[in-house]
Amino acid sequence: MNKLSTVLLVDDDETSNFLHQRLLHRLNIADQVLVALNGEQALEMLAQRGTLFSPVRPALVLLDLNMPVMGGIEFLDAFQAMPLLQQQAVVIVVLTTSMNPRDLSHVNSLPIAGLISKPLTKEKLSALLEVHFPYLIPVS
Repeated sequence: MNKLSTVLLVDDDETSNFLHQRLLHRLNIADQVLVALNGEQALEMLAQRGTLFSPVRPALVLLDLNMPVMGGIEFLDAFQAMPLLQQQAVVIVVLTTSMNPRDLSHVNSLPIAGLISKPLTKEKLSALLEVHFPYLIPVS
């Protein structure tokens, strides 16, 4: 069965992280699910996990916008400044409750693969995987 090597959840909300981790584990779409509580931790995790060819490199980042220390928009700005080899093959999807037009306008100008409203569901995840990871076995 084909699976993603790693999914990185970036959210300061423990309940969201618990529910999203549980869904990802139940659907068995990744070998590993990591959690960062803010954008700064996420950048550190990405830097530690090497480049495109690293087997522990997150293939998918599910990113909240509103977090302390470093929010999602600041993370995206910093991610764009990372070396290209560290950016390649990372699909970033904003997963948020924020529908603030100012936030959405800025996010749409950044290199993200999509925007999904919380909570993450099997249906939303299936649609995301179908578009960005079509080689995966369909989520059942």
